Amino acid sequence: MGIKVALEHRTSYAFDRLVQVHPHEIRLRPAPHTRTPIEAYSLRIAPDDHFINWQQDAFGNFLARVVFPNRTRQLSITVGLIADLKSVNPFDFFIEEWAEHIGFVYPPALAADLEPYLKPVDESEPGSGPGELVRAWVANFTMAPTTRIIDYLVTLNQALCSDVGYAVRLEPGVQSPDTTLAVGIGSCRDTAWLLVSILRQKGLAARFVSGYLVQLTSDIAEIDGPSGPVADFTDLHAWAEVYIPGAGWVGLDPTSGLFAGEGHIPLSATPHPSTSAAITGATDMCESTLDFSNTVTRVHEDPRVTLPYTASAWEAVVALGEEIDARLDAAGVGLTMGGEPTFVSIDDQTSEQWTTAADGEHKRARASDLAARLKAAWAPTGLVQRSQGKWYPGEPLPRWQIGLYWRRDGQPLWSDPELLADPWDGERQWSTPQGADWALLSALASDLGLPDSQVRPAYEDPLSRLVASIRRPAGDPIDTADDPAPYEDSAERRTGLLDRLDEAVTQPTAYVLPLHRGEDGWESADWTLRRGRIVLTDGDSPAGLRLPLDAVSWQPAPQSAEADPLSAPAELGAQRSPAPAVVVPAEGAPVTALVAEIRDGLLYLFLPPLEQVDDFVDLIARVEAAVTCPLVIEGYGPPPDPRIEAMSITPDPGVIEVNVTPTASFAEQSRQLQVLYEEARKARLTTESFDVDGTHTGTGGGNHITLGGRTPATSPLLRRPDLLVSLLTYWQHHPALSYLFSGRFVGTTSQAPRVDEGREEALYELEIAFAEIERLADSEAPWHIDRSLRHLLTDITGNTHRAEFCIDKLYSPDSARGRLGLLELRGFEMPPHFQMAMVQSLLVRALVARFWAQPLSAPLVRHGANLHGRYLLPHFIIHDIAQVAADLRAHDIAFETSWLDPFTEFRFPRIGTAVFDGIEIELRGAIEPWRVLGEEATSGGTARYVDSSIERVQVRVIGADRSRYVVTCNGEPIPLLSTENPDVQVAGVRYRAWQPPSALHPSITVDDPLRFELIDTANALSRGGCTYHVSHPGGRSYDDPPVNAVAAEARRGRRFDATGYTTGRVDLSDLREKQARMSTDAVAPGILDLRRARTVGRR
Repeated sequence: MGIKVALEHRTSYAFDRLVQVHPHEIRLRPAPHTRTPIEAYSLRIAPDDHFINWQQDAFGNFLARVVFPNRTRQLSITVGLIADLKSVNPFDFFIEEWAEHIGFVYPPALAADLEPYLKPVDESEPGSGPGELVRAWVANFTMAPTTRIIDYLVTLNQALCSDVGYAVRLEPGVQSPDTTLAVGIGSCRDTAWLLVSILRQKGLAARFVSGYLVQLTSDIAEIDGPSGPVADFTDLHAWAEVYIPGAGWVGLDPTSGLFAGEGHIPLSATPHPSTSAAITGATDMCESTLDFSNTVTRVHEDPRVTLPYTASAWEAVVALGEEIDARLDAAGVGLTMGGEPTFVSIDDQTSEQWTTAADGEHKRARASDLAARLKAAWAPTGLVQRSQGKWYPGEPLPRWQIGLYWRRDGQPLWSDPELLADPWDGERQWSTPQGADWALLSALASDLGLPDSQVRPAYEDPLSRLVASIRRPAGDPIDTADDPAPYEDSAERRTGLLDRLDEAVTQPTAYVLPLHRGEDGWESADWTLRRGRIVLTDGDSPAGLRLPLDAVSWQPAPQSAEADPLSAPAELGAQRSPAPAVVVPAEGAPVTALVAEIRDGLLYLFLPPLEQVDDFVDLIARVEAAVTCPLVIEGYGPPPDPRIEAMSITPDPGVIEVNVTPTASFAEQSRQLQVLYEEARKARLTTESFDVDGTHTGTGGGNHITLGGRTPATSPLLRRPDLLVSLLTYWQHHPALSYLFSGRFVGTTSQAPRVDEGREEALYELEIAFAEIERLADSEAPWHIDRSLRHLLTDITGNTHRAEFCIDKLYSPDSARGRLGLLELRGFEMPPHFQMAMVQSLLVRALVARFWAQPLSAPLVRHGANLHGRYLLPHFIIHDIAQVAADLRAHDIAFETSWLDPFTEFRFPRIGTAVFDGIEIELRGAIEPWRVLGEEATSGGTARYVDSSIERVQVRVIGADRSRYVVTCNGEPIPLLSTENPDVQVAGVRYRAWQPPSALHPSITVDDPLRFELIDTANALSRGGCTYHVSHPGGRSYDDPPVNAVAAEARRGRRFDATGYTTGRVDLSDLREKQARMSTDAVAPGILDLRRARTVGRR
């Protein structure tokens, strides 16, 4: 999080006369055991003419003894400190095995050391022992002997917090424990002393702690429980500490019921409150007035995903967005931007459905909740349709899809939301009246002017069940009455058998109304089937997907011409077609139909595919007029049409994907994404996830950005093909545009590889394609863009969808759904905050404006090994993206480089910093491209695993003389690169982070820990070092990922130590030999591969 605060605590006494101030003891300096780093401390005392001596009291606390030689009218004590509120996990400690459960006994030697902290708290005079009330409270609080000590302490602390209220008490001193229990209320010091008494009666050593409490307001309001203070706050506070063998002193704050964290800064910890007072001393007899204040001020904040921008910075972002919109409008660009944000569960980040699997019950419930919220926010009179979406190889059925459609002209598409049922609402039980499916289609047929005879029942196929029965093992034979006599086969016998089998099925599964749009209106084909009735194919899909379409007619339906996507659509009619539908022969007619069925107590209506959105609107209006009970609309949605706004929610491995409708302005998109992020959070969905080791990542899904126009004909990419060429060229020139906003999986086999990743000849061919596009710029055939680039904008397998620049929907000659004038930028991961998403969008929007005004025509750059070398290190990515921002400013677009700081801090978190001899060594996370391995046999078939066992960190050295100092990692010299700043050197270190059974070089062990040292070659000595632990240094093995960003930061921070170096003389000859070998062996300049250093480098 990186928040540093300045705390000021002032206490002043004004006397009514000159008095002698006797010696004072001041305990207002953070104690040695504080876990919050204190970067600066000040103690100012007035009057100035005094003497001060610092010491440590009998319990190790800092104590200032101050003597005042002269009389004075005032006494003022002001404490100032700067604290780095790095997240601290209060539960990150080891416990001795024999002390893991309650009831343990301290060993005699340890008990002797802890004797002052085990002494019972006296209720009144010395030796009186605990009072009756506190003894009763202790007796009533019991837990099973097998209870873990940590669970016991948590429960006890919360129980006491619940039983005793909090109040500010200005009287001096501390109440006795019985008094606090009797009144049921107390100050923080009263409750802390009560907790000390309780713990000691339980046989646990405990001490009283006074200190500062710093609480900062939350960046975002909590959806579960209180959000904390409304403003930053600090004050003197008190709590207790209990001694747990192995863990040491552990802080418990009974005022809040929480354990002590980074906001608890101890000043004094003693067996009794009387020896822990902040200020003790005396003056001559006088009248005095006390004045005090406590303030806390934030002095430094790293950009973070919960608050990426200050108010002023965000105002500047919005202003630039409006300015760019005005520029685009003036130039007639007609740009629209859409996207595909993804979300994960707040409550479940470990189950398969939220990690690897595409579907799950919880995922369906969250998606359904989100759809309802978005409908209320965006389309109160829109239509929610639940249908089947994409069908991916290896999956038995297409994935589900929740579509939300509404009319752009503001007219209602569906008026009564109460008639749209949610099949995944777990709190509601549906009960549809029997026959509602037939009644709905009968009413629709009547409305269309069709006879009821066109509504046909559809039955399950008994033949498929019979075949399944025949294939069962012996011992459970089929009934004799159903025996088909397979050895006496003939056409007549087969027909008779089918008749007998069909007669046995009397309950229809669904009802079918054949329906399609003819030239003059609605038409219904007269289906005549060989079996005399509609028999569904076997399966679990909706009945509308199991119709026997190949049994309706020998003659296929005529192919209809697709609508020209470049033609201007007419105004969407609001009135239904008045002409009645007609019944037509089935031969040669389209085999499409409405299908109604009752499934799981709910009425479902399956819509047929329609080619014109006007027909879809007409049909939906008829359905709403005919239905009398809640139903679920499924089947085919409306065809793409600019008069209908559409968005969808679909499942993807580990995430929920939301395909938002394109927007035409920055302000419109900002409102859209802000609502989406807020409603998703209310639906208990989030935009961030965490690895077990505390690594903070996005959802793992994408946030693909789509560029286009209101209609395909107005798409700027089709009207000006040079815009696409300029964007492609610029992205290729600046790798930061590919890697700063991407997910963790980058490279040749990722979801969005760059055009120059994995195929060296692609740039050669791409330059030819660019020249050809320029030659054909005046052509009226828009598909030449697709033909020129389709086979170059792919991954290494030829998949056109898995490319950083995807043109599948630009203008493919194959189908109308591929001719939408859209470019999809797939190299963007889901940003955690909507403002970060908008800055991404602003950057793309700014580049479109820049290249619309001045197209870019330049040779492509051969990055070579640097592409996966220096350009995967944060320093060079930051420098590269800064050049992009500078280029925009040079073209009068005031894009600030600092607006991208939240992305760099999120993408490349600072691991730690250490300073030796004025030389700073900083470690940051870097990008490591993961390989896809070869095929391997699994229980489900063959699979190709991703090797994610290799990671990379950046080492940045500031202020080191290259001729004198060398930085090593685990004894290997790091090949530091010079930068644009002569004082800064940068390199990357690749290392094995874990050792899976299937990986490249699986026999190479883990590089843990990574020890970085600063070697002074002039003296052959190590001047200091720092250590990065790949796993928890204490050997703790977490089972679950951290619950939030604060817990994740604590886990990350625990793995870095600014200590650790090699003692004695350094073998410089060995060091120089390693440097010489590395200079000829390095594949990418500036990258140390510890795997190679441990193998090839030692041959």
